[in-house]
Amino acid sequence: MKARPNTAISQTAAYRATITDPMRDFDIICIGEPLIEFNQINGTEWHQGFGGDVSNVAIAAARLGARSAIATRLGDDGFGQELRNLWTREGVDASYVATDASAPTGLYFVRHELNGHRFEYRRAGSAASRMTADTLPVEAILSAQFTHVSGITLAISASARDAGLEAMRIAGAAGRQVSFDPNLRLALWPLEEARYEITQALGLADIALPGLDDARQITGLDAPEDIVRAFHEMGPEVVALTLGEEGALLGHAGTITHIPGVPVPAVDATGAGDCFDGAFLTRLSKGDAPEAACRYAVAASALSVQGYGAVGPLPTVADMSAG
Repeated sequence: MKARPNTAISQTAAYRATITDPMRDFDIICIGEPLIEFNQINGTEWHQGFGGDVSNVAIAAARLGARSAIATRLGDDGFGQELRNLWTREGVDASYVATDASAPTGLYFVRHELNGHRFEYRRAGSAASRMTADTLPVEAILSAQFTHVSGITLAISASARDAGLEAMRIAGAAGRQVSFDPNLRLALWPLEEARYEITQALGLADIALPGLDDARQITGLDAPEDIVRAFHEMGPEVVALTLGEEGALLGHAGTITHIPGVPVPAVDATGAGDCFDGAFLTRLSKGDAPEAACRYAVAASALSVQGYGAVGPLPTVADMSAG
């Protein structure tokens, strides 16, 4: 494990006063923004579901047997309550989810077009964007094997960015594993700013989980092998670069290994990368080597693209056993 700065631990005492729940042991805690999803089925028909990358990761992990938790803020509205109900059903610990009476829960829409799917967001000023570093659930972070943060967490506001980076520092300084998915959304911030902040985050991460299109924009490189090497140079010891239907490229311990994709009749790729992240981290938390975890995650993400929406098609342990 790489050496970590010790700055975060000195700040945890100030945070402990905000924690009222008894400490729980988690495999994975995810920090960021959950969203309500409206997914276009055909023409003017829309299906309401759930999304938000870190929420998807937490649910994917829980369905595959991990003890997962989410830390965020929700609006004091019906959509926020629906998300709480979802996490209860899915077995995701939501003890560290705050309610903000003065800000709404965020929404997004998925339109399916000939050249792929297009996202539209109604998330400006969302409750999650009001997350702050001084309200992080430090005890939960310290008790989790993995703390997972995404580039969207960093992009939605300056205070959420501070919270995400501080969570990574706290986990790293305590010797816990930190995972980061860049999840680049240029509608949220300009490319140069995104590159700078994502590079800072990668310097705090043990595991990087980029998608190929995002990684090409972040690094300016084209060849997947070169991208994996570039991500290693920014800090992470493990890099799992997802390649869509081509599978993933895993960089670890000085080697780069291609994990082939699983051919499936794909319907909707929304959330497939989040499914990969949750499955990969779950298997690492169970003691799998990175290559075995990556093969499992590729298979899980293949199952997830065979239905509509980010959450509904996420596979369970039984689904994985059935193949």
